Amino acid sequence: MMMKAYIEALAYDLPEKVLTNAELAKEFPEWTEEKIMKKLGIAERHVVAEQETASDLAVNAAEKLFAEYDIQRQSVDFLIFCTQSPDYFLPTTACLIQQRLGLANHIGAVDVNLGCSGWIFGLSFAKGLVLSGMAKRVLLLTAETYSKYLHPRDKGNRTIFGDGAAATLVSHNGFAEIGEFSFGTDGNGAENLIVKTGASRQKTPLDDLQFDNFGNPKSSDYLYMNGTEILNYTLDRIPGLIEEVLQKNGCGMDDIDLHVYHQANKYIANLQRVKMKIAPEKYYCCFERMGNTVSSTIPIALKEALNEGAIQQGYKVLSVAQGLGYSWGGVMFRF
Repeated sequence: MMMKAYIEALAYDLPEKVLTNAELAKEFPEWTEEKIMKKLGIAERHVVAEQETASDLAVNAAEKLFAEYDIQRQSVDFLIFCTQSPDYFLPTTACLIQQRLGLANHIGAVDVNLGCSGWIFGLSFAKGLVLSGMAKRVLLLTAETYSKYLHPRDKGNRTIFGDGAAATLVSHNGFAEIGEFSFGTDGNGAENLIVKTGASRQKTPLDDLQFDNFGNPKSSDYLYMNGTEILNYTLDRIPGLIEEVLQKNGCGMDDIDLHVYHQANKYIANLQRVKMKIAPEKYYCCFERMGNTVSSTIPIALKEALNEGAIQQGYKVLSVAQGLGYSWGGVMFRF
């Protein structure tokens, strides 16, 4: 009998601190609560405290998963941690999480540095470990704290991004069979979403902060996003990616019961949905109260959809994500 890999458990965690549209409107009088909500569909987002890190959120998400599904932590035999907000340049944050969670010492533990596409890529690694027999239960943690990279006057990105984490357990048994994947990478787009300083290429700050005519900051020392180029890349790559994933899984668009894509924001979601001619009731969105949580958006959305009953047994669910790098990936699930 052909072996399969499944999602066995899902959980997520958000920081306690909430940043509302009302608070942002006070900082940026040219914006209103209604304007932000109308364009982005985001009412609030969670942000970490000064001493709180992505690993803290990941540990919380994992503990929730263990408790909700009665998972014995010693049964986890591989840990994958996807983040671009590591505690340190070294050691590997996954090793620190292994110790904090009290996981076994005979397991593998690695970090993966990817953005919004990170959960898709990480899930493929987890599936490969399970199907190869190298692991029986893989704990995939995704966590991000982009708020630490944003300039205080960056009203655009501060309205979009929220901090958060998700925990996904992959094994031979579960509620969602993990289908076939498709991937893509194009490093030519790297500078369109980047933090240029702090790492080995440019360790010291450049202190080159400038403001455009609209008061938007641009600095090598903070996160920079070329929104126009990111949007163009998304609309250019995602249709082909969807076609590839469907073909690999032997399905057509009409076979998909629910589309759960990377939860960027309402503006991008609507453009994607219309371009792909997806009915609104088949396109699930879950960003109103947490914003864009980067690599955790899809698992959070899947968890919420399951809780709401939007995903039923027998459903085929398609998930795709585009991320900085550029990197993109997609997969289909059978529930």
